[in-house]
Amino acid sequence: MRDLIVIMGVAGSGKSSIAEALSAATGWPFMEADEYHSAANKQKMASGTPLTDADREDWVRDMCRASADMRAERVVLACSALTSFVQNGLKAQSGRRCRFVLLDVPKEELARRISARADHFMPVSLLDSQLEALQLPEDVLRVDGTASPEDLVAAIQERLAQG
Repeated sequence: MRDLIVIMGVAGSGKSSIAEALSAATGWPFMEADEYHSAANKQKMASGTPLTDADREDWVRDMCRASADMRAERVVLACSALTSFVQNGLKAQSGRRCRFVLLDVPKEELARRISARADHFMPVSLLDSQLEALQLPEDVLRVDGTASPEDLVAAIQERLAQG
């Protein structure tokens, strides 16, 4: 079974950095969910307006198409995957078994990280709405998102190997 390893969490949790590090450590291809958002979605978020499921339909479809087209057995996706709408869409449309890994980070640290980013479309004002929207899949693997990247990659690899 081909796997889609979804490194998930709210803005500022470190999804992209950890997914890239996992990809580098394993050789599994890396996908960045933000690259599949439309300009309209990015503008909506930048203005402080949360996305709706209708806004996310094309985004999920496009990520799934890209994932399904990859030949690799495992693909690493950095994606918020906050809602069951997105999670179920990835499961149903990617053609892969989805393994969700939550980077668990305290709210205060998330706000600090978001505030420190100058080149990202996600404002700190959307953090509360993201935390409220977060729905965890039943089989989510939770890891301490405040650990070092090396420790996080090792923990994720260990948890994935356990099944």
